[in-house]
Amino acid sequence: MLVHVKVVFDTELWLWDARRDESWVFVSLPVDDSEEIREVTAGPRRGFGAVRVRATIGGTTWVTSIFPDSGSGSYVLPVKRAVRRAEELDVGDTATVTVELVDV
Repeated sequence: MLVHVKVVFDTELWLWDARRDESWVFVSLPVDDSEEIREVTAGPRRGFGAVRVRATIGGTTWVTSIFPDSGSGSYVLPVKRAVRRAEELDVGDTATVTVELVDV
């Protein structure tokens, strides 16, 4: 069964506390959407519970993975430095993000 899940949301970019360098910047998906993704992707998953996605911010689209955040109940999306540069974004900025599941 082919499932199509596409989530569009506004969110703030944040720096991962465990690694205080510019290479680990994330956005958090809304909890409700994260619950839907968890239901759709139930069963064996990739390392760290990763789910493959196509992400878009502004005019930049890339394929990556989202990861479960046990503390918040949401998934987190890493935002690569190249994407942040292309879209002129920094930690603390708000962006409109589109996430589509792939390989589901």
